[in-house]
Amino acid sequence: MTSRLFLWLPLWLSMYSSLVAAYYQVPPTGYASMTHYDLPLNDIAACGCTGASTHFPTAAIAQIAYGSTDQYGPSCGVCFNLTLLNAPLSNPPFFPDTNPSIVVKVTDLCPAISEWCNATVGHPNPFGHLINFDLAYPSPAVPSSFFPQNVSEYGYTDFGVWNISYEIVTCTPNWAGSSTPAAMGSVTNLGDSVCCPGDVTSNNTCPSFSESSNTAPPNTGTTEGASLPSLSHNGQIALGVIISAIGLFIFGLLGYYLYHLCHIVRKA
Repeated sequence: MTSRLFLWLPLWLSMYSSLVAAYYQVPPTGYASMTHYDLPLNDIAACGCTGASTHFPTAAIAQIAYGSTDQYGPSCGVCFNLTLLNAPLSNPPFFPDTNPSIVVKVTDLCPAISEWCNATVGHPNPFGHLINFDLAYPSPAVPSSFFPQNVSEYGYTDFGVWNISYEIVTCTPNWAGSSTPAAMGSVTNLGDSVCCPGDVTSNNTCPSFSESSNTAPPNTGTTEGASLPSLSHNGQIALGVIISAIGLFIFGLLGYYLYHLCHIVRKA
């Protein structure tokens, strides 16, 4: 049984890679879902944007829109204006009186192992969207007052998941960090392993690290933002695959030993 497990494991990993490899060209405007996640201040996320960028609104984007299964992708550095529409998971669904907006810069990957970021072409996420933005929040860059609330009716303040509309915008001057040079670009000490344009143009769009490994990214480094990287969503991808593989291996060993134990008991 263990030998069969090892035969199936490479196939399973191959199927996982092919499932998340397809890239969806993000339209200039549209609808998406939005969640939030913890990104510590000064962390270096998947794109390799400077730690200073975390002091301003940033987000991870669903893997299909990110454009890579690892490190940087075409969405790195792109700025989006996100507008809250409603919170559909509450009971009843919450429709706020106002629809606040915030401009975020994509600095991270929301991996396909996440429920809201697992969309593939032809198979949207649970809300029917191909795109999910995972806002870095809580964060001093995003005040809690940004999110509409109705505590008297719902008894809580964080609705967790929102339906939103989005629009691609230029980072300068729309993103709050665009006037801070240290927040515009990638760290310099990681060379070609990172890519995060301050302002994305047709000449400096990041290639897909996983799909075009022979294509060097444009030089997006800023000398004001060199620091060591730490794993965030990108690390979750590797961690999820490793944990799944270990689980399959343990399950296979358990089945193998139970089979032989039953065989020994029957003989006795």
